[in-house]
Amino acid sequence: MRRYGVQPVGMIDDLEFAPLLIAGIARLAWRYRSELAPFTLAISILLGGMILRHWFPEWWPTVLIIMIILVGALAVWGRWVNLPRPIERGYASFTTAFAGTWLTLAAYHGPFTAPLPAVLGIGTFLLAVPWWAHRRRRARVRVERTLAAWPDIAQAVGLTGSRVQSAIVDLWGYRFRLGLGLGQTVEDAVNSVPRLESALGTARGGVRVQPVASKQANRADVRVIETDPHADAIAWPGPSITSITQPAKLGLFEDGNPVRVPLLRRHALFAGMSGAGKSGGVNVLLGDLTACQDVILWAIDLKRGMELQPWASCIDRLATTPQEAEALLADAVVILDARADDLTMRGERVWEPSPERPALIIIVDEYAELASEAPRAVDYADSIARRGRAPAVNLIAATQRPSKDAMGKSAIRSQMDVRLCFRVREPRDGDLILGQGMVKAGWQPHKLDAPGKFLISSPEHDIPRRARTYLLDDEGVRATAERHATARPVLDEVSAQALERAADTSAPLPRPTVKPSPRHARDNAVREAEEALAAALRQAPGDGISIGDLMRATGMRRTWVYQRLQDLGRARQVEQVTRGRWRALPEIHDP
Repeated sequence: MRRYGVQPVGMIDDLEFAPLLIAGIARLAWRYRSELAPFTLAISILLGGMILRHWFPEWWPTVLIIMIILVGALAVWGRWVNLPRPIERGYASFTTAFAGTWLTLAAYHGPFTAPLPAVLGIGTFLLAVPWWAHRRRRARVRVERTLAAWPDIAQAVGLTGSRVQSAIVDLWGYRFRLGLGLGQTVEDAVNSVPRLESALGTARGGVRVQPVASKQANRADVRVIETDPHADAIAWPGPSITSITQPAKLGLFEDGNPVRVPLLRRHALFAGMSGAGKSGGVNVLLGDLTACQDVILWAIDLKRGMELQPWASCIDRLATTPQEAEALLADAVVILDARADDLTMRGERVWEPSPERPALIIIVDEYAELASEAPRAVDYADSIARRGRAPAVNLIAATQRPSKDAMGKSAIRSQMDVRLCFRVREPRDGDLILGQGMVKAGWQPHKLDAPGKFLISSPEHDIPRRARTYLLDDEGVRATAERHATARPVLDEVSAQALERAADTSAPLPRPTVKPSPRHARDNAVREAEEALAAALRQAPGDGISIGDLMRATGMRRTWVYQRLQDLGRARQVEQVTRGRWRALPEIHDP
């Protein structure tokens, strides 16, 4: 039969028919190799038993030992060979034990000694049923047959010349490495995503394209999501760190790997439209930071404390007005300068956090409100953004849209090297948050479809991978804050002394009820403020009086109030009831 000719079947020569029949059977066997795998394995075991019995009958103890080692390895470390579920590892271990035991008996007695042939046949059929029914096996077969048609798919989606190099099926779908054609780039593959979704028969938004980790320009990783692992909220498992020197775990990627981000000496930006999950992400971060005994937390919440007030017991200073925010950031700059001087004197380059010398992290919720209501505070924030890394004074800002007007100073946004971008309304907002050109490169936060989903850009995460933050509800926030409030560190001596010096040289805040004479203005103001402080502490209820109330009663700054409370505490005249609330002891004397 000529290769390309057409002849009646009856005219095919017997010598030509046999190769054609063999080739057809081989093609069918290859196409259905997954379904035939149990029988292929059984034949291999039978041949292995014959070889062992004929040439190496004394090897049966070795076969038994190898079988025991393999069974134990699969049971313990099977997850590293793509067996993530316990039932899968159990099946693989049992199958290995069956095959190893049969080979051991075949080497000792002979493979055709009754009842070994019957045991092999019945065992093969029984163990084949779970194999045939397994979802991932069936999915793998379907994926292989889909990708076998890739040349036609590539031509239809505009990626002619590309080829599939490897494919892996996981719990939520499959992914494959795509070798791009001559002159094609990852951006071309990203722009073809809608057509890929149609050609592969997925749901809208079910295809992800990203560069490979090795940064090869002619490769791309394509991920097809068939079951969204982020369809439901992910409960917060508890603090992931106990020190700021450890990377915090903020959520999970779509492949189940944790989103780990080092925050020491880094400024961070949480951005996205209202309702996209920024506050939830900040809560998760605070849950980790409050567990660290080498971090002092200050916070600014110009929504009158509505967002951050539940964490007040773990936050050393919480500013809820523009004036308080300005004073807080001014004091942070004082601390920054003092730490820089201390490092210079010590001959060191960076501030190493410890419980005795903690880092200072300032959380700013809705940064745009700060820029519009306290312009002077933005100048202090700009200084911290530019100079705060080495002294371990860092900013974490949350805002809806970090435009130049919202951020106040361009240096602040440019210094944010950890950026979490939640859902945005328009693609240009994604470029505004993540950087110019990022949306075109595959970072597409406008396609995120649920609160808590985000993209993260940082030195460790330079590939667009979707993630979702943990869910830390109000009850979890309350319980976490209560649990961590008793183990918070105090401000280091260098920073505390710097604030004391700044308080001594600064004028007190105006107070209508205090009218000192021009000659003794400062002495009278301080004396009357101390009297007002003592009176307020004596009249405090059982649960104490807050720092904010003491500031209003004295007309003095927060640093002055803290310093006087520390002096009175050392004299055993006052006590701290809870974090941020004080009262007088019975033996208190007027200052």
